[in-house]
Amino acid sequence: MLLLFLLFEGLCCPGENTAAPQALQSYHPAAEESLSFRMLQTSSFANHSWAHSEGSGWLGDLQTHGWDTVMGTIRFLKPWSHGNFSKQELKNLQSLFQLYFHGFIWIVQASAGQFQLEYPFEIQVLAGCRMNAPQIFLNMAYQGSDFLSFQGISWEPSPGAGIRAQNVCKVLNRYLDIKEILQSLLGHTCPRFLAGLMEAGESELKRKVKPEAWLSRGPSPGPGRLQLVCHVSGFYPKPVWVMWMRGEQEQRGTQRGDVLPNADETWYLRATLDVAAGEAAGLSCRVKHSSIEGHDLIIHWGGYSIFLILICLTVIVNLVILIVVDLRLKKQSSNKNVLSPRAPSPVFSMGANTQDTNNSRHHFCLVQVSWIKNRFLKWKTRLNQLS
Repeated sequence: MLLLFLLFEGLCCPGENTAAPQALQSYHPAAEESLSFRMLQTSSFANHSWAHSEGSGWLGDLQTHGWDTVMGTIRFLKPWSHGNFSKQELKNLQSLFQLYFHGFIWIVQASAGQFQLEYPFEIQVLAGCRMNAPQIFLNMAYQGSDFLSFQGISWEPSPGAGIRAQNVCKVLNRYLDIKEILQSLLGHTCPRFLAGLMEAGESELKRKVKPEAWLSRGPSPGPGRLQLVCHVSGFYPKPVWVMWMRGEQEQRGTQRGDVLPNADETWYLRATLDVAAGEAAGLSCRVKHSSIEGHDLIIHWGGYSIFLILICLTVIVNLVILIVVDLRLKKQSSNKNVLSPRAPSPVFSMGANTQDTNNSRHHFCLVQVSWIKNRFLKWKTRLNQLS
């Protein structure tokens, strides 16, 4: 515990770098004031002797840090992920997390029986700070359901979490030193680190990428009905508005899926609408995004994709061209036949002896090859005349 306090003092009292108010005032773009820095932890407990924890850090929807569980070190995922913290501050922060992960697993395993935690189970922790009030947050979930939270001065059970969460909060509220550390880490160190990240990563945070959208049909929801799907992909930042429309009227039956990440750190979303087959005409998908502000992206449902229409048009045009070429070739061929009579087809006599037969076959092959060459030359000549 003494080492924990020494590390804590090293972060909160870093000597020359204590100018938290100046750091907070150095970067205040209005559009980014709602950004938060979030630390996510997932700890899985298989039994009383095996557990595994993963951790990550996020600036808004952008992952900036990871936790190397093998080495017990912070992974800086961006060139600017250090923010404006000194090497010593980052070293102290890393040592603090090493102690935390080790101590968290030990305490949970030691208390599992007391609080009736049944193996296997999973605990998730979300903690961080934001630039606007309320400034700090810490929430804990057990088996995917809200369990408890830290409200700045005390631990509080989540509504509906039951007697088990109440008992855990009673125990945690006895440790005043832990609450003091959390208040300073989340209320002082975290905002200072957040301000440094926002300043260092300003160019990437202001990045905007326009969305692409296309329509398709989903699985049929039933006889005589269609599922219309609007795909929106490649946009950044994450906030986006997608709605199926009929004219200017929003279709309340629009179902939005989760906004999912792409490999290039952009986002993807699909919105579906279940309609009767005869009601699909006149519908459109409208997309609003900060990268196309004032110019909504609107795609009208036509029953067929534009790609399929282009393919059909290409096939039709090619067929027309082939028919015209064939008619012109036939016309030219008939004109030439009128001027010069057709040469008689070769006649082959079948001899009785073997030698005559072999000679005839050889002669037949030579004539066939010559005939093919002549036909090829005629087609080539005709095509040249058309060009």
